[in-house]
Amino acid sequence: MSVDVRDTEAKREQLRRDHLRPRAERPRSTARGVHHMALICSDPERTVRFYQDVLGFPLIEVMENRDYRGSTHFFHDIGNGNLLAFFDFPGLGLEQGVEAIGGVQHIAISVDAESFDLLKARIDERGLPYIGPDRGLTNSIYVKDPDGIQIELLREPLLVMDEQDLGA
Repeated sequence: MSVDVRDTEAKREQLRRDHLRPRAERPRSTARGVHHMALICSDPERTVRFYQDVLGFPLIEVMENRDYRGSTHFFHDIGNGNLLAFFDFPGLGLEQGVEAIGGVQHIAISVDAESFDLLKARIDERGLPYIGPDRGLTNSIYVKDPDGIQIELLREPLLVMDEQDLGA
């Protein structure tokens, strides 16, 4: 499949003209932030070990899923009052997810420079495969969790992307 770069840039420019407003003209968001993002895992124990022990996101709650008896719902603190949550759905025979329209391509989580270096060292110690920080990805590491969910550890503050202030 061939993509016409001029056509895609023209579409991006049209989006900018039609929808992107200067900061002073943007309405205030109705949201306060991400309460939690709920994902599905195959093994809560393995998932907790990865997110808490490797990435340093403390487990803060474990409960039964209110919508599916026997399913566990658990939460990890990812900073700034935001949570990353997981469910397991035992007995449903769920299959591995694939990248698809409507799916999650990756979750980007902001970390400070010191944490970035610590996390990279932990990932290296465990021999986990990852992409970055190289080839233009100087501020990012992409690593997959035990179920293949791609996590980007981003060494940039919130509201900054490729050193550009998105809040400006």
